[in-house]
Amino acid sequence: MNSISPNLNIMIKACEKASKSLIRDFGEIENLQVSKKGPSDFVTNADKKVEKILIEELLKAKKNYCIISEETGFTKNTDEENIWIIDPIDGTSNLFHGIPHFSICIALKSHGVIKSGLVFDPIKDEMFFSEKNNGSYLNNKRIRVSKKKDLNECLFASNGKKFRNVELAKRNTGSAALDLAYVASGRFDGFFQENLNIWDIAPGILLIQEAGGVVNKADIKKINDIEVITSNPSINEKMVKILDKF
Repeated sequence: MNSISPNLNIMIKACEKASKSLIRDFGEIENLQVSKKGPSDFVTNADKKVEKILIEELLKAKKNYCIISEETGFTKNTDEENIWIIDPIDGTSNLFHGIPHFSICIALKSHGVIKSGLVFDPIKDEMFFSEKNNGSYLNNKRIRVSKKKDLNECLFASNGKKFRNVELAKRNTGSAALDLAYVASGRFDGFFQENLNIWDIAPGILLIQEAGGVVNKADIKKINDIEVITSNPSINEKMVKILDKF
């Protein structure tokens, strides 16, 4: 693989540091399932803890960059052209129920373009990352979208309620960020959902584009209420046609 940029290196290091507390917290979830208090407060605290570590690490390296984060919203700094986009835990419902399928997400938006993105699954130790014009990778191995051409053989992800009548084989995994990473790596063939937030999708859409996929809709100028339709190029036209019916 080509060498990674200093900014992506900062993102990876921040992610790895934050993941240590998240892995520890996940180990505690099973014990909390039987307690009277329950795990919801615990998960909220885990979310905030991960976010705090990420923000501290990112600002330590680039103190002037702005930040958009799920928990704290928009933090304005002097460099408004560079924005860290953070989702400390994508898939909190899975974490809450002790399901090992959630991720830490960071993207860098620079001059209106997503330049770097990563989605890290700390439990499976899978780091998906990409940089504009430099390809997409899973743990340093190059990844590409699937090559399937027959819709009947394809598997799609959709965590939203929209398109529920669509006759496509689909999964609801509870983590949009990992769904997009799985499309980039060819595990899923496509993804469609609406009402997403920028921190859910920013790293994933770059991963897919750099892995050779097509992203039809994903307005990165918006913060909330974003619709995403994406797939491998071979099935894209057919997929969009089916979704447009509904």
